[in-house]
Amino acid sequence: METNKPEYVNRIIKPGDSSLQITRKLMFRLLPVQFTLAAVGAVNGLVSSYFASNYVGIDAMSAIGLYSPVNLLINAIAVMLAGGCSIICGKYLGQNQFGKIQNIFTMDLMVTTAIGATLTVAVAVIGAFNLTAMFTADPAIRQSFNIYLIGKAIGIVPAMLGTQLASFLSIESMGKRTMRASIVFIVVNLVLNLLFVQVMRMEAFGLALASSLGMWAFFSVELQYFLSKKSHLNVFGGTADLHEGLGIIAVGFPGAASLLYLTLRGLILNELLDHYIGSAGLSAFATASSLLDGVWALQAGMLAVSRLLISISVGEEDRQALINILRAMKRYFIPLIIAVDILVILLAVPLTYIFYRDPSQEVFDLTVMSIRILPLSMPLAVFNTHFSCYFQASGRQGYVNVLAILDGVVFVSAFAALLIGPMGYAGVPAASVIGGILNMLYVIGYAWIRNGKLSFRTEDLMVIPEGFGVTEDDRLDITIRTSEEAVEVSQKVQEFCESKGVDARRSYYAALAMEEMVCNIVDHGFCKDDKDHTVDVRVVYKGGKVLLRIKDDCVPFNPKERASVFSPDDAGKNIGIRMIYKMMEDIEYQYMLGLNVLTIRL
Repeated sequence: METNKPEYVNRIIKPGDSSLQITRKLMFRLLPVQFTLAAVGAVNGLVSSYFASNYVGIDAMSAIGLYSPVNLLINAIAVMLAGGCSIICGKYLGQNQFGKIQNIFTMDLMVTTAIGATLTVAVAVIGAFNLTAMFTADPAIRQSFNIYLIGKAIGIVPAMLGTQLASFLSIESMGKRTMRASIVFIVVNLVLNLLFVQVMRMEAFGLALASSLGMWAFFSVELQYFLSKKSHLNVFGGTADLHEGLGIIAVGFPGAASLLYLTLRGLILNELLDHYIGSAGLSAFATASSLLDGVWALQAGMLAVSRLLISISVGEEDRQALINILRAMKRYFIPLIIAVDILVILLAVPLTYIFYRDPSQEVFDLTVMSIRILPLSMPLAVFNTHFSCYFQASGRQGYVNVLAILDGVVFVSAFAALLIGPMGYAGVPAASVIGGILNMLYVIGYAWIRNGKLSFRTEDLMVIPEGFGVTEDDRLDITIRTSEEAVEVSQKVQEFCESKGVDARRSYYAALAMEEMVCNIVDHGFCKDDKDHTVDVRVVYKGGKVLLRIKDDCVPFNPKERASVFSPDDAGKNIGIRMIYKMMEDIEYQYMLGLNVLTIRL
């Protein structure tokens, strides 16, 4: 074993739950990209609302509000496909089946394009032939809504395809490309709104057309990477397997079902607001929703990060990693969203002034009220959607569908209908908070029934099947922060293997491989930048076999390439790594989500 190790600041090895910190770092590293992607729609709504309220009028704001359920339906289909791909590809990543990921990529693009084209025609026809009576009876609002639909139809295909490509960019660790595409969208959308709405006075059609053309720019920036030689996934590669296509829909539907139910809920709430409050209520709710979409984008980004990590953990049958993801959500994501919500609530009046300059208007007071009440539901949504995502990835679709129906339609719509009479407009945003509380109680009650006891511990709420993964006794988890601790890790690995009845030879090889690989990671990764790094080591004993898995957050480092760089006759170069590759039964390396992942079986 190599003993010449560079000197680093002395730190201790933290076993067990210390892997939670690696999970936290990974989640927050991925969050900005996913938040930026989710924020594209939020910025679109915010810009459209600003120009509508300041340069077009209240009818245009009402049109934006009426389009919200349509937009939710389109997003639901896009999320269904992207979510299904994310979960399936995550499992394939966990199982190292990269060829199947290419097939999923090909099939997803074909299905998304076909569905997007169909929706484009449908939305355009509804607007062109004035088939909007089901949305509102007001002729002035319908006129604005009709031309708004035609403009929005132009951007449906790129919006749906852009959502898909963003998921695959994350898998390729190219999230910065999504951020770049998002910035391009924001700039194009803003410039075109200034041109079409403020200068050319194209009114509602200009609002819609600006965002649609912005979506084409967003999609083009993303697509450019997949047409380059840098991409591992080929737009024109892979096999379009119909079975895989149906699998994407089947896996993704439960998660997207909540958006489909939100579409129905949006139609119900719009009808209640139109009937009881009028155009002021529709405009206020649309304005507040557009503004708060920025906060919801943060929640959506959190969920997108967790969805991919949960899927990978399910594919690896990594029980502890799953628990860590849900723990990180509770410890870090929820406090973050609460802090943002408090800031939004405190700034409710100044934020409303962005859209409405006259505080004596009814719509002004109703918008302020919405901004002060709706954020209260967001921490609850973070909790509920994460548990729904976990159950979806683990195959318990019945649970997911029930939760989606309760959250999407039953609770909020029912309480909005009950409260809008006695409470007026306030009953609608209040219903969202009540619905979030009841959904959380459903999550807790489900676990109570399944476990036979009331518990608020993360692992109890997850109701992890007994046969999933391995028990704590059959695995060893260590987090390494210095090269000096490598020898101690080697000893722990050998002792663990021997305690499981593994023969002395294989136990020694496992310890040797772990020390060699970990030390090389520290030598070639820790010194590449000024950041703090960690190496997460896991040893699993299952079915008489030993699996070693090493994850680190350093620069990409493929030990197989280093083992083959020099001639086998050059005995002085990388002898340790070359020896490990000769001894082990199977060694697999992948760089995903900004992590080096090395899996060794013996």
